[in-house]
Amino acid sequence: MPKISILTAGKDPHYALGLLEGLVSKPLQIEFLANDEMQFSPVARSANVSYLNLRGAQSVNAPLRQKVFRIVRYYLALLRYVATTDPRLFHILWFNKFEWFDNSLLILFYRLLGKRLVYTAHNINMRERDNRSGFLDRFFLKCLYRQVDHILVHNDQMKSQTVGGYSVNPGKITVVPFGVNNVIPRSELTRSKARGLLGIDRDQKTLLFFGNIAPYKGLDLLIEALDYLPECRLLIVGGVKSCNDYWKDLEGSITLSGLNGRIHKRIDYVPDEEVEIYFKASDLLVLPYKKIYQSGVIFLSYSFGVPVVATDVGALAESVVEGVTGYVSAADDPLDLASKIGLFFQSKMYRDPDASRRTIIEYVNEKHSWNRVSDVIYRIYSTVGRWDCLEN
Repeated sequence: MPKISILTAGKDPHYALGLLEGLVSKPLQIEFLANDEMQFSPVARSANVSYLNLRGAQSVNAPLRQKVFRIVRYYLALLRYVATTDPRLFHILWFNKFEWFDNSLLILFYRLLGKRLVYTAHNINMRERDNRSGFLDRFFLKCLYRQVDHILVHNDQMKSQTVGGYSVNPGKITVVPFGVNNVIPRSELTRSKARGLLGIDRDQKTLLFFGNIAPYKGLDLLIEALDYLPECRLLIVGGVKSCNDYWKDLEGSITLSGLNGRIHKRIDYVPDEEVEIYFKASDLLVLPYKKIYQSGVIFLSYSFGVPVVATDVGALAESVVEGVTGYVSAADDPLDLASKIGLFFQSKMYRDPDASRRTIIEYVNEKHSWNRVSDVIYRIYSTVGRWDCLEN
């Protein structure tokens, strides 16, 4: 049976474990490199999975000395693993702490040891998205995209950007749908009980902003749009991502606009078992992003049947079926964002939420199931890995 190795760098357990769940039904032996957190997932104990906890603990609150020690230990363990392991095909989901090193010398090390490399580019250039990209970022990304055997992206726009911006042969890029988040726990919690937990009235029109707070996500636009939506309440749920000044300015804007009474804030990490409370309590997820390639939050929302209003940036519009799963607003335009939110509250999606949520859940399970995603990825493995060359 062919062997593969999935390198997660201990990041994004929802995506990594979803992919693993899709792949365990395939005729594969899988070495799954992850961390403390993911080892408790049932799929990690599947018969054809070897779970390798190379990343260990990743607490952001650990002392600096401990952080340095654990990252050095991780890299040493990773180099030892690569030099001694059987699988010839590596699927890289995320890179580690030092991306320039990973994009160049680590990739070269893999290649010198005869590894075939599949890379999932969740962001074509993450620093460009964050307005921090420079010459060296682009140089090392070009090295990466030329060295790997195949690149997986989540939509056609990302493929075009990789081809045009980094001179990559389109034949080595495959568009793979973003898999629906089925790792977040679900319970019998009702909308009414979820709202009760948050102190929201039954008929209160409720918007949700969910995920890390960063300037590119456009929360400032949504707060400005809320001024035009006096009947709406907003839930802001997520941690501040390296932008304390931005968040401080937002809090000032909320106070000056007199919106504190209509905004419920939970500004920290939300454990998986509490996520459903916020989605089940909400009528609508709003993604007011200014710059993005794709967002996993939209598919998380769909998995709960919650419609979205998203700005027309990146490939977000490709993931919205107008009038069925939500609406698309103009980018960087608070007035149009408010208009589309208002349109939702006049739509059948709002008037008949039970039917709407069933439709959205059926849609995402058909288009973005991990079975469908893993079928595409398995075919890429077969081609790139040259199964007849792999040891059984």
